[in-house]
Amino acid sequence: MMEQPTAMHVVRIKSRHTDKQGRERQYESRLLRRTWRDGGTVRNETLANLSKMPDRIVDAVEAALKGEALVPASEAAVSIARSLPHGHVAAVHAMARTLGLPALLGPAGRQRDLALALIVSRVVAPGSKLSTLAWWGDVTLGADLGIGDATTDEAYAAMDWLAARQDAIEARLARRHLAPAANPSRMALFDLSSSWLEGRCCPLGARGYSRDGKKGTIQIEYGLLTDPEGRPVAVRVFEGNTADPAAFTEILDAVHGEFALRKMVMVGDRGMITSARIGAIRELDPKYGWITALRAPAIRKLMADDGPL
Repeated sequence: MMEQPTAMHVVRIKSRHTDKQGRERQYESRLLRRTWRDGGTVRNETLANLSKMPDRIVDAVEAALKGEALVPASEAAVSIARSLPHGHVAAVHAMARTLGLPALLGPAGRQRDLALALIVSRVVAPGSKLSTLAWWGDVTLGADLGIGDATTDEAYAAMDWLAARQDAIEARLARRHLAPAANPSRMALFDLSSSWLEGRCCPLGARGYSRDGKKGTIQIEYGLLTDPEGRPVAVRVFEGNTADPAAFTEILDAVHGEFALRKMVMVGDRGMITSARIGAIRELDPKYGWITALRAPAIRKLMADDGPL
């Protein structure tokens, strides 16, 4: 009788076992089998048990039996000519799209792509504009957004384009995070910070209280308005010697006038929401509330003479 041709292949059999403690374990058996036809019956025979062998060897045996050509690692058929880091910029870029940031910035175009690339760069690798432009060529961000050939002048022009759209962007953020439906507590948080400067040509640069501890240097100040979760809504930049209450007054005007929010609770520290600012809040809109902290003299007064504290 003529021997029938055989075919070998790897069979993977999965099984589960539950011990007395109720813990379930899963096992996989890898068997090398040959198969042939005996008349009208398909028969098979186990030639070897590969379960104890490393996964890479079993995978190689299975691939070879399927007719795939395997190339030794020392004789790789593919050589890497160039590889650019991708994962970190891709993750931030994907999150920006998920948050709707591109549409928030403005209409599609090269200016928006440049602005978006600058924002992603600030998150991943903060640096000067010159170093940022060079960095775009070292990662996939430049190619993904089509701005790999951008010049320094284009980057600064994109920042001017973004600054011109600040009011529209902040208005949309206010509707997204401070409107009654999104912010039923009607609460907004505001605080002031500062950064020191090396140069002498910034029109906002002035000497004031340095939160960086850099005494003797000029600085700029900026106030940030957020929703109760800390998501930014608006920012204002001030001269370096601007007092906290003055900055608070400007952001309060923006909340009431530009964003048209008629009922809000403004939260700030005791150096920001002073008695004069409270009076301004009440005069601006009686539906506006405020939360702040008492200063030390006021606390001592409440503690004295069997006071409420």
